Amino acid sequence: MPSHVSADRPAAQPPGRGSVEALISQTRRLKGDVDAVRRDTQSTGSHPEERWQRALYDLALHQLNDLDEHLAQLRDGPAPLPAGVEAAPVRRSSPAPGSLLSRVGSAEWNLLTDEASWSGELYRILGLDPAAPALTLDELPSLVLDEDRPRLTAMVTDCLVDARPIDGEFRVLRPDGNIRTVHMMGEPVLDGSGSTASMWAVLRDVSELRRSQRTVRETRDTMQRHRRQAETEQRLAVELQEAVLPSGRDALRLPRRGPGTLEVAARHLPSGASTLLGGDWYDALELSDGDTLLSVGDLTGHGVAVASGMTMLLGAVRGMAMAGTQPGQLMSLLNQLLDVTVQPALGSAVCCRYRPATRTLTWAQAGHPAPLLFRGGTGCALSAPDGVLLGVTSGAGYGQAEVTLEPGDLLLLHTDGVVPGHSGTDSLGALLGLAPRFGAARTAQDCVRAVVEEFGESEREDEACVLVAKVSE
Repeated sequence: MPSHVSADRPAAQPPGRGSVEALISQTRRLKGDVDAVRRDTQSTGSHPEERWQRALYDLALHQLNDLDEHLAQLRDGPAPLPAGVEAAPVRRSSPAPGSLLSRVGSAEWNLLTDEASWSGELYRILGLDPAAPALTLDELPSLVLDEDRPRLTAMVTDCLVDARPIDGEFRVLRPDGNIRTVHMMGEPVLDGSGSTASMWAVLRDVSELRRSQRTVRETRDTMQRHRRQAETEQRLAVELQEAVLPSGRDALRLPRRGPGTLEVAARHLPSGASTLLGGDWYDALELSDGDTLLSVGDLTGHGVAVASGMTMLLGAVRGMAMAGTQPGQLMSLLNQLLDVTVQPALGSAVCCRYRPATRTLTWAQAGHPAPLLFRGGTGCALSAPDGVLLGVTSGAGYGQAEVTLEPGDLLLLHTDGVVPGHSGTDSLGALLGLAPRFGAARTAQDCVRAVVEEFGESEREDEACVLVAKVSE
């Protein structure tokens, strides 16, 4: 803001036309670039961050449009007066609705004569009849909302008494009932003795600008709440997973005593593309009759609800297996459980029951990749019994298969996504290709480490689980 205006000070010279033209060109290029980026940004508006980004683009364009029109005013200067017409009564033609000129008005209040002079634009901003006399400084607060009136009074008093510039906002209630936000900037005009002779001001309707800024704030706040909620859900999901999944840091020997035991190692492989935890699980448990339960599975979706569903399924698997339920019947009961849950869900799973006395593996699957058996330096997928995805068909039946293992055999169970960017036959081939490394590995933990080294620990699109069980020799 310049220093106080003197009544006899010569008017400042406008900037050169060429320099303003350059600024206008730069502004319009920037407007075009911002608009192009906004249009190229694919947004459905369904996510809080997308709505926040859209609001920021709109606010930036709004302000660039205002800047463009401000510069155009500087370039063109005041409108010329028609020949033979006095300056005082001249009124310009109405500016285009919505343009910057329609939102900027000016006023001057003469303190010596108590006269007020308003531009036509100011009448339009305040919704008043241009034929009516301009309001004096004493009358102007009558248009202002009660809660904003003290602010306007303080600004005017500081300007007239202490010669301070005016720079502030207030809201006015127009006669049509519409509330507008007005930004006022002005200064006192001093006479030769240094006393305040008059006060001038530029008043700008910033209602749309403030509405755009509110939209940015609200969408930002919504986005932040969404992020906090997602972080909370992720933390809860991780805590649920850590509470129910066996630790993958150390290998297990199951059962703990006797011949034909299994050395079991497992690893949860996080997603590199999603921050939300999914419903993948693995489990290894010594049962009450001396058998060993091995299972892996995947519940569709992400977040705390899916982690909660996974916890429910895993608890059901453990409880039924401990009660002696065989894998085929266990899958049928899991399918019924998903069918009656409040939150509909789909899942896949493989469940194995290993009897160490005979080295017999009985297993069933529900739409899940079959276990891989590695023996003598080669590997193959076990022939899968019938079984559809869990939660697809009410009353679905599930078959079960049996295979006898040999000392030194290695069994690999996994969920989809363990091989990044591959599924089905391609994923199977990549895993079977690890047979030479598995043959050279001494422990189940070494085999899990080989899988992680070969396919990475976090570069996959979705999370995965891998479980390796090695029959003791």
